[in-house]
Amino acid sequence: MRTIHLPRDRYPGRAPYDTAVSRALLLRVADGELPETFRIFVPDRIVAFGRQDRTRSGYPAAVAAVRRLGFAPVERLAGGRAAVFHEETLSFSWAIPDANPQAAIHERFSEIAAVIAEAFAGMGIDARVGEVPGEYCPGQYSVNAGGRHKLMGVGQRLVRGAAHVGGVVVVGRPDLVNLPLGPAYEHLGYEWDPGATGAVSTFRAADPSTVATAIIEALGRRHSVVEGSVDPETRSLAARLEAEHVPAPIA
Repeated sequence: MRTIHLPRDRYPGRAPYDTAVSRALLLRVADGELPETFRIFVPDRIVAFGRQDRTRSGYPAAVAAVRRLGFAPVERLAGGRAAVFHEETLSFSWAIPDANPQAAIHERFSEIAAVIAEAFAGMGIDARVGEVPGEYCPGQYSVNAGGRHKLMGVGQRLVRGAAHVGGVVVVGRPDLVNLPLGPAYEHLGYEWDPGATGAVSTFRAADPSTVATAIIEALGRRHSVVEGSVDPETRSLAARLEAEHVPAPIA
């Protein structure tokens, strides 16, 4: 059983900074300055774009489109396609020390999927791990309801000495996920099925707080979880990294 630090700090109105905080935690865990850390919080309305998105010719137009809809565009930490966060979702970021992070990619994906699926199952949801046909930001370790509706998406980022496992849990308002994804995916040239987007509250009464508690309890059955907060050194590093998570201005 590992000991995991659990900060739940959030920074309303500072979407790129929120991403930078998770990156700063990753870097400090990698350097041995902090213990393994699992961060979970309610984010602002954002669209997190990945490296794959930034290679597409329609990326600038996609960024502009989501911004017009009131979603802050950010350059995400993990891989994958654009994903949406809003006030009825949960953002999670797990910084795991590992001298050889490449070797355990699938093990980490499998563990977070199992934790989330266990939390959902405890709420009475038919939670399954696997890609739903037509889902946004597709991945084999997504967690879905009944094999039809995606509820959680996850990606990874590796650095020397650690791995970041991060993603989104949609608790409510799947329509708010689809709202910016429609124009964003059109500009990026991705095919997807808006009907594959689900939310926990579609199947069981829930809010972000109750779902976060269920996830933390599931994690606590595997590891020792110690609640805390983001320390000043990490916040200072995040402030220096923040600009790197703001999409470049459109020429």
